[in-house]
Amino acid sequence: MQAWTKEEFEQKLKDKGSLYHIHHPYHKMMHKGECSVEQIRGWVANRFYYQINIPVKDAAILANCRDVKTRRMWIQRIVDHDGSIEDNTLGGIEAWLKLGEAVGLNRQDMLDEKYILPGVRFAVDAYVNFARRASWQEAACSSLTEMFAPEIHQSRLNTWPENYPWIKSEGLSYFQMRLSQARRDVNHGLAITLAHFTTREQQEHALNILQFKLDILWSMLDAMTLAYQYERAPYSQLIDAPVYHKGIF
Repeated sequence: MQAWTKEEFEQKLKDKGSLYHIHHPYHKMMHKGECSVEQIRGWVANRFYYQINIPVKDAAILANCRDVKTRRMWIQRIVDHDGSIEDNTLGGIEAWLKLGEAVGLNRQDMLDEKYILPGVRFAVDAYVNFARRASWQEAACSSLTEMFAPEIHQSRLNTWPENYPWIKSEGLSYFQMRLSQARRDVNHGLAITLAHFTTREQQEHALNILQFKLDILWSMLDAMTLAYQYERAPYSQLIDAPVYHKGIF
C-alpha cells in the first residue's frame, strides 16, 4: 500500500477528533450544566489520577529517548505539571488540586487517591505502562489527543461559571493554563509523528496508537458514568463507603 502524504496522514490523525471524549455523554452532560455536585466532584477526583500520572508518563518517554533535542523540549511537559522549584511556578497538578478544593473536595483525600475508581486506575495505568514499553516516537504519538484538548478546555471556561456558579472561579486556572501549553505540545508531538511514521503500515500503526489513547480517555468516563450517573460504583451494593485498591505495582 502506498503511504499517505504528510498532509493526508495529518488529516487522518485529526479526524480521530470525532472520537475524543468531549463527545462522551458524561462530558456532554457536564457541558450542558446537567451534572450534580456529586458528579462534578467525582469527575474532578478521578481525573486527578490522570493528572498526577502525566509527568510519570512523560518521564518514561524521556527515559526511552536518545535524542537530546527531543528531551530538551519534552522535559517542559514535566515542569508544566509538577511546577518549578526555582521560581515557584504553579504546576498543573497543584492547579488541579485547587480545582478540587473549588468544587468542595478535601485536598488530602485527593492526594490519598480516596475516590479513584478501579476502572479509571486501570485505564490510566495502561497508558503509563504503554509509555514505558513503547518507543519514544510511539509514546509521543499517543500524546496527540492534545490536538483536541484546547476545545475542551475552552468549553469549560465558557460554560462552567454560568452552569456551576457554586464552583469557585480560582479553581478554573488549570483550563486557562493548558490552552497555550496544549497547542505547543501538539506542534512538537505532531512533528515527531509525521517525521517518524512514513510508510503506510507505520501510519496505520500510528492511527491505532492514537485510538488506544482515545479508548483510555473514553473508558475513564465510562467508569465514572457507571459510578456517578447510574449509581453502580464497585461494591456499592455491599458496603456504604468506597473501598478500592491503591497502586501496588
